[in-house]
Amino acid sequence: MADDLTNDGTVTVPQTELEPLPQVAILTQYVKDLSFENPNAPQSLQWNEAPRIDVNVGVNARRGAENMFEVELKISAKADVEGQTAFVVELLYGALFGLNNVPDEALEPFLIIEAPRIIFPFARRIVADAVRDGGFPPLMLDPIDFAALYMAQQQGGATAGNA
Repeated sequence: MADDLTNDGTVTVPQTELEPLPQVAILTQYVKDLSFENPNAPQSLQWNEAPRIDVNVGVNARRGAENMFEVELKISAKADVEGQTAFVVELLYGALFGLNNVPDEALEPFLIIEAPRIIFPFARRIVADAVRDGGFPPLMLDPIDFAALYMAQQQGGATAGNA
């Protein structure tokens, strides 16, 4: 099939010869589970020493209905002062993505890298608000390099979807 040459010298290709472009839509975002514990209150609110905070992040993705995928971002943080727990916060944050015309080889990287990167700021705010509402300064999580987590997971032989 011959291409059509336009007046400005560019070539136009009929739409039927083009492959459909990938389409991504965030259909909804939601809190699946949220927990905040302040087991040593009110004493923990009076400690002057800065806590040691351990943060863990996990990603899971699964196919839902046709062309729909659920991505879960699990964030847990525990703050300790001299071996005593100041607070524990756990969030399981989900999003439903609609994906069309995404090549199979791009599906897993999108679901494990890009989708969590998109929803992380929303989950980060929920964690910060929960910690603040618990009487502590807001916990402002640093940005997460989901690509590095994915690559480490691929090299370590872990199963996809669990960072």
